[in-house]
Amino acid sequence: MKNIEMAFRSFFKKGRNNGIKVISLGVGLALGLVLISKVCFERSFDTFYPDTERIYRLHENLIRDNEYISHPQVSGGVSLGMQEEIPEVEKSTRLTYVGGDRELFTTDKKERFSARYAVMADTNYFDMFPRPVLIGNPKEVLARPNYLMVSHRIAGLLGGVEQAVGRTFSFDANPGILFTVGGVYEDIPENSHLRTEIIISLETMHESSRNNWLGNDRYLGYVKLYPGTDPESLTEAIREMQGRHCDLSMLEKAGVDLTYSLVPLMDMHRNKQEVKNMNLLLAVLALVLILSAVMNYVLIMISSLVSRTKEVAVHKCYGASGRNLSGMILSETFLHLFLALLFATLLILAFREKAEDLLGATLGSLFMPRTLFILGGVCLLIFLITGLIPTYLFMRIPVAAAFRNFQESRRYWKLGLLFVQFVATAYLVMFLGIIIRQHHFLTKKDLGYSYERLAYCPTEGVDPSARKTVMNELRKMPEVESVSACSELLFGHMSGNNIYLPGDDRELFNIADLYWVDESYFSLMEIPVIDGEVFRPDGSAANKVMVSRSFVKKMEQVAGWSGSAVGKSIVVTEHSHQGEPFTICGVYEDFTIGHVGNPEMRPTVVFYGNMTPHILIKFHQMTPEGMRKVQSFIEAQLPDKEINVKAYYSEMVDIYRDSRKFRDSVMIGGIVTLIIAIVGLLGYISDEMKRRGREIAIRKVNGATIRDILQMISLNISYMAVPAIVIGSATAVFSGKDWLQQYAEKFPMEIGLYLLATVPLLAFILICVLFRIRSMANENPVERLKAE
Repeated sequence: MKNIEMAFRSFFKKGRNNGIKVISLGVGLALGLVLISKVCFERSFDTFYPDTERIYRLHENLIRDNEYISHPQVSGGVSLGMQEEIPEVEKSTRLTYVGGDRELFTTDKKERFSARYAVMADTNYFDMFPRPVLIGNPKEVLARPNYLMVSHRIAGLLGGVEQAVGRTFSFDANPGILFTVGGVYEDIPENSHLRTEIIISLETMHESSRNNWLGNDRYLGYVKLYPGTDPESLTEAIREMQGRHCDLSMLEKAGVDLTYSLVPLMDMHRNKQEVKNMNLLLAVLALVLILSAVMNYVLIMISSLVSRTKEVAVHKCYGASGRNLSGMILSETFLHLFLALLFATLLILAFREKAEDLLGATLGSLFMPRTLFILGGVCLLIFLITGLIPTYLFMRIPVAAAFRNFQESRRYWKLGLLFVQFVATAYLVMFLGIIIRQHHFLTKKDLGYSYERLAYCPTEGVDPSARKTVMNELRKMPEVESVSACSELLFGHMSGNNIYLPGDDRELFNIADLYWVDESYFSLMEIPVIDGEVFRPDGSAANKVMVSRSFVKKMEQVAGWSGSAVGKSIVVTEHSHQGEPFTICGVYEDFTIGHVGNPEMRPTVVFYGNMTPHILIKFHQMTPEGMRKVQSFIEAQLPDKEINVKAYYSEMVDIYRDSRKFRDSVMIGGIVTLIIAIVGLLGYISDEMKRRGREIAIRKVNGATIRDILQMISLNISYMAVPAIVIGSATAVFSGKDWLQQYAEKFPMEIGLYLLATVPLLAFILICVLFRIRSMANENPVERLKAE
């Protein structure tokens, strides 16, 4: 306690630079600890469920024409069959998403709200994924058609937990169906891959969908195995079960091999390649930030060594033992670390909104008890490094230092610490350049269609005739160039269907289905039609289909097509009822679905029809005033619907939000690391100028100019800075290449990027050096020699 008291008193002594030490360490800790928490959060997904290590998700694996495809969805009867027919399976459940990531619904009191994900699930859902139930019996609720369970948050919107039960509402996508709230469960934590807020009884679905074994593979299936069961041991039992319900010979005849595999629930999120890449890079970024802050703290401590030499020597003269001195230094370190953590906490709270936006999680989820334990270990390690190194150096101070002018500078210690800081800074600057270049490449690449002046508005649940009337009136507005409609937006995920030839049972390949568009879609989107023609609105398009260039190439490979595809017939599952063929009327150029970094690779097809809930509006010139005018007009035409006109461009930008957030995180880390390194550099220059003051004065007396002095010091810094920047940048290039592997398309690495990142950094360091030493170099050498 006495040492802490002494440390507190010495905190305010002049020349110790304690404020700088605490602030730089606190900033580094704030960013570093938050990033470590994010890594822990990403690795904690779904670990809160009981027996989570025994829960697996079913994946459907297809081999068609030697092409292997695996996706995490199965037909409705598969998971149920495993529970009934395989003894090692303790329980199973299945569910299917309803709509997208946000579902709008209207209550019986005409209130309108939105929920994060809605799913249909069977009665085993809460057995597999238990959550505290606040009211209601999930088994009973999920056994009744058109009944559902809602989360605590949704219940709050409906008036409270008890008041929510019995309330009815309908989804905008299906306005004619009423659902009744039967129970309320506690909100699902953020570190879950199933953050659904509405769980609808699967009994609402038709029985043929719930229990089929082939096709309609829209369900997420989960099984829990009995303790000690190896999932690999179930391969033969799963195949036998499959043979009892499917005609495997028919599948073989169609050229398809269909199997199922079990993926551990805990590995589903953290083993995704993009998540693993992000975790690795965030961990490296956190290490760089914390290491820079720690090195800077030690550097400042070493810089104060000369000024504290006599103080330590006097303590030794009065009988202070090594234990006493180490206790004194460690107490100072403890106080500084405590104040730095306090400052870091204040910074995190002050920038809470920005941190949560960048990291995609609330602070409460990031700093969970398990994570706090890990962060405590990190802080302990920091304490040992920042305490033991200065203690070791202070312990080596001789007692004779109290009686003579002690000039030990520890110059090589300082240069080593600065070297590490410059390596870290160069790494982040170079890596940031790679991220910025890739982000620019993704957002600026031509997607094969035009969206700069395009807006869209979803109109699910609107009568097709009312939608058509609205579109016709929109075409008359002076701000609007053209109007069209479609089922699917190109920045979203596309469902799939299979392609056959008429009279042939062979399943050829799977396509990304764009479903329905109207006759003006291709001209509005500026998608070139390279063969044939677009749909005609005269009724002749009912049995027509348009296909992409890659579709034709695929048919040339698997079906032996040659020449023009126009006029040829195909069968498309879901569309070809009872094998009814469609005739190709046109071929359009390939375009990017999703985003450039991870595009949809399957060929595409599109049909003509009026089931097109998205209205597309192209403006002559897109302005906020024009958007507001169109919004007001549609609201007046459809007063009972909540219609939002959105800029297509904003949605395209949002596709790259993860890349943008990661870029911003690295940018903030790079700026902070650079500032910390510059603080350490300026402190080192000040120490060097004091240490070499007599030498510089003698050089000036003997004719050295200011330029000579500046050149001498800057060259010394360059000998250390240039190798550090080269090493840091080269390491960043290797890391950047690994990071770029997650993208299907990436920008070409060029030497120009390397120079663009390293040369300005070196120039900035030298400018800071020259700025710092110029005033000192201008001092009168006579005054300096007098002082000596």
